Amino acid sequence: MKAPVLDRLLVLEAAERVADGAGGFTLGWVALGGLWAEVRAGTGRERAGEFVTLAEVPYRITVRAAPVGSDRRPRPDQRFREGARLFRILAVAEADAQGLYLTCFAREEVVA
Repeated sequence: MKAPVLDRLLVLEAAERVADGAGGFTLGWVALGGLWAEVRAGTGRERAGEFVTLAEVPYRITVRAAPVGSDRRPRPDQRFREGARLFRILAVAEADAQGLYLTCFAREEVVA
């Protein structure tokens, strides 16, 4: 495997339940830290909704590996942020036999 070019800084975020003051909870996102990544877009598609059009683009995001259980190791219930762009992590797998890199299969959803 050729080493990936980790040239984009993404912020790894985890969902956090926050009390809304009325006995319930709202979902908030907390930043866990920045990870340098290689981001590769796949083939996108467009779906027509009732009131909006939703464009979906799959991405393969490669980052340096971190030990299982580490806050720096992405998980499927998390997301990456790059400015206003959000990439929801769907799955994570080792990208190479040595375990030096992880591939995060993610999806960016954009309302058009």
